[in-house]
Amino acid sequence: MSEATDAPARIGKLSIGALGILALSLGTLQTVVEPALPQLQRELEVTPGEGALIGNAFLVTGAVVAPVAGKLGDRFGGKRVLVWLMAVVAAGGLLASLAPNLPVLLLGQVLQGAMVGALPLSFILVRKHLPPRQSQVAMGVVMGLFTGGGMVGTVIPGPISENLSWHWMFAIPTIAITVTTLVVMRLMPHDPPVRTDNRIDWPGVALLSATLLTFMLGLVKVTGSGLPPFAVVGLALAVAALATGWVAVERRAVSPMVDLRMLAKPAMWNACVLTFIITVSSGMVLYLLPQLFGVPGDGYGFGASTTDIGLFLLPGAIAGSVSDSVGGIAARRFHPRAVVAAGAVVTAATLLALASVHGSEWQLVLAKVLTGFAAGVASTALLVNTATSIETKDTGIATSLLVVTRVVGVALGAQVGGAILDAAADSSGMPPESAFVTGFVVAGLVAALSLLFVRFTKKGAQA
Repeated sequence: MSEATDAPARIGKLSIGALGILALSLGTLQTVVEPALPQLQRELEVTPGEGALIGNAFLVTGAVVAPVAGKLGDRFGGKRVLVWLMAVVAAGGLLASLAPNLPVLLLGQVLQGAMVGALPLSFILVRKHLPPRQSQVAMGVVMGLFTGGGMVGTVIPGPISENLSWHWMFAIPTIAITVTTLVVMRLMPHDPPVRTDNRIDWPGVALLSATLLTFMLGLVKVTGSGLPPFAVVGLALAVAALATGWVAVERRAVSPMVDLRMLAKPAMWNACVLTFIITVSSGMVLYLLPQLFGVPGDGYGFGASTTDIGLFLLPGAIAGSVSDSVGGIAARRFHPRAVVAAGAVVTAATLLALASVHGSEWQLVLAKVLTGFAAGVASTALLVNTATSIETKDTGIATSLLVVTRVVGVALGAQVGGAILDAAADSSGMPPESAFVTGFVVAGLVAALSLLFVRFTKKGAQA
């Protein structure tokens, strides 16, 4: 058969536009929970720790889908797998839009987390059907629209939930995803599967999912339900057993979802630890600020509506999106340790100051902008530096490991923030102001840990 016959079909602007609109819809659905979380907690009558699970259930699926999405696309074809994943996301959005209670909403969020695989699959399709220069432009369009969707998802939940109901803030993006997926199916040519001996590490996927879910559910139960000591010990042992099993499976798997052998390399280990510290701190901030905005205004809070919370969070979302490009530039011009150290100083100083001064909305908005920008620059610099300092053949493994680390860090930070509020809540479920002070101090100290780690590893390298 001739090379011309084997060459993949070219795609046009309509196909790229469809992928971009799909990314816009996915970015919107990804962020609608953040400003609406206080409202969801009130209407579903759940504790702050249980509320944190709403966003974290999404992240758990993302952590396990991200490393295997590309492998699935290679094995079965990028277009086919993208459509499969979007069907799962649409089912999750439907469940969330109809959810009568927290368990159903959590299930919907778990299914929606499959959207994390959409971006790498979109990039695979673009690279297969366009020459290098055009594919770079197309990838930029898709990524830019995904980021823009995140901003849209910050501002639309309020008007939708206040004029219709919170169910519609899941339903409307889901409808857009469904329609756009059908358009992609129609316009995007099929890409043939790539023959590969790499197997999908399904045991690793299952064990990592079980470990993360058990840990987060256990944290909610321990802080909110007053479990007896033997139950706490049992949960800790269950998490340890699942985590140990996952590590054992990954070390023995022929094609692991996360190649833990990469951690033996000092550069990879350092990047993962620093990324984890940074994202735990930022995850706490992501959770605590909307909660403080939503506390009734007759106390120490502001009584902000979902619309107001979305507007308050929008500048931070913009700063976070800008930080991605700035982080890449900073990684080229400065040593990543310097970038991380600067980000840690800004984050720690901002959060420790916020613990003392948080009586006005602008103070919280400014804190969100500073911490979001600092954390984004630092984590992106680490990602870019790692991707460019290792062998080309290991780029996918290294970046997937960092992506998983980022997702786990954000999820853990949010859950810890919810646990702090839960542990101090009164009989009505309302946390006192001191709980937020504690949360900001803890988040600031966690950010400061990266300074100590940078100094420690620098001394070790010099020695």
